[in-house]
Amino acid sequence: MATPIGLDRAIAALEKSTPAVDPHRVITAGPELDAAAKVWNGAVTNRPALIVRCETTADVQHAVNAARESGLALSVRGGGHDWAGRAIRAGGLVIDLTRMRQVSVRDNVATVAGGATSADVAEAADRHGLAVATGTVGAVGMLGLSLGGGYGPLSGRFGLAADNLLAADVVLADGRVVRAGHDDGADPELLWALRGGGGNFGVVTSADMALHPLTEVLAGSFAYPWEQAEQVLRGYGELLEKASDALTSVIAFVADPDGNPMITIAPTWSGSPADGPAALSGFAALGSPLTAAVTSKSPLAKLREFDGAFPDGARYAIRTRNIAAFSPDVVSALIEAYDARTSPSAFVNIHHFHGAAAQISSDSSAFGLRRDHFMVELIEIGAPNADPLSVSWPKKAGSILAQHALPGGYPNLLGPDDEHQTADAYGPHTARLLAVKNRLDPDNLFTAIPLPATT
Repeated sequence: MATPIGLDRAIAALEKSTPAVDPHRVITAGPELDAAAKVWNGAVTNRPALIVRCETTADVQHAVNAARESGLALSVRGGGHDWAGRAIRAGGLVIDLTRMRQVSVRDNVATVAGGATSADVAEAADRHGLAVATGTVGAVGMLGLSLGGGYGPLSGRFGLAADNLLAADVVLADGRVVRAGHDDGADPELLWALRGGGGNFGVVTSADMALHPLTEVLAGSFAYPWEQAEQVLRGYGELLEKASDALTSVIAFVADPDGNPMITIAPTWSGSPADGPAALSGFAALGSPLTAAVTSKSPLAKLREFDGAFPDGARYAIRTRNIAAFSPDVVSALIEAYDARTSPSAFVNIHHFHGAAAQISSDSSAFGLRRDHFMVELIEIGAPNADPLSVSWPKKAGSILAQHALPGGYPNLLGPDDEHQTADAYGPHTARLLAVKNRLDPDNLFTAIPLPATT
């Protein structure tokens, strides 16, 4: 918990700022602080010293200065979906961007305020017949997702969300506002670092995101009994080896309403509508499906498919691994990992990385892994009185996969005790990424997703 001196100094700094931050937006105690500190993962119970509800870039500057002058730990809350709760530092000062959700669209570019959700951006794009490369859940903060990577159903055609980050306005640790980008006077190396390096360099208060002409996708939904897991997984891997860039898919291990395990597949076709049925036809043939459906919908409707699937306030634990392909050993390890679960509230989501995301120049961003691969997301929802931040299954499942996995892991999902994976997460970009960090934030004021340790 913060010392009263640190808290008093922070409040004093905010009061003397010009213009002063509205004191009604500085939350320091009581039920209002408790409510404002809640994030997506109900297992996170960190209680900060104060929360500053920012509405302008100037507010953010004042909050950064207050944290630096007071010595309070600083964290930044956008969508609040970091599973480990790093948006809320215990005893610290939280910059809350949730009132900064404006999105404007011009010339196939969305200008996105720091607190906008993925759904906010997708809705704005949809009104112009455009789509944004985003993740799979609309409630997730758009910029937090993008800064760490951003796998999604359009990645094969348009790249990761990070690849569509064109420029950004960033408040640095010294309170200055700089432009990350390639325009005159902008910092291109900061833009490079933001494309995958997370919010570790400053507070992104606004960013320009590329949009793409797209009004319709073909979305598949297939389910198979667990008894067919080996057959389906092997066939799935073979099917996607030949997949067009316009086809990106997620395969998941889940429990049905009775607690029985099954496999679900959700492919998305973003190419010519006329070619979609043929592109998706192979999924139904992977086994004897329990259900099989193909539906035409907008990219916005696709994003909303899983609204409510992982509700706010539940207690989550997450781990991640990357695999190169569905080899026989990997298939066996995936089945073993899911069979080791102790609760029906355990899930495996496997995201497809290929096409445009893999073809983009490796030097264009800090994101570390540009070869074709599959990102495995291991999720468990704990009982209300449990502590899923330390539950055993995601860790155990990750250990089972480890010997078959690629080095590193998806930075947006790595936890505070995943040091070995973090060390390899950025591959050949590690030294360059840390150089940007040391130049712009040598005192490590900003600690968002994990970065490798300085060597």
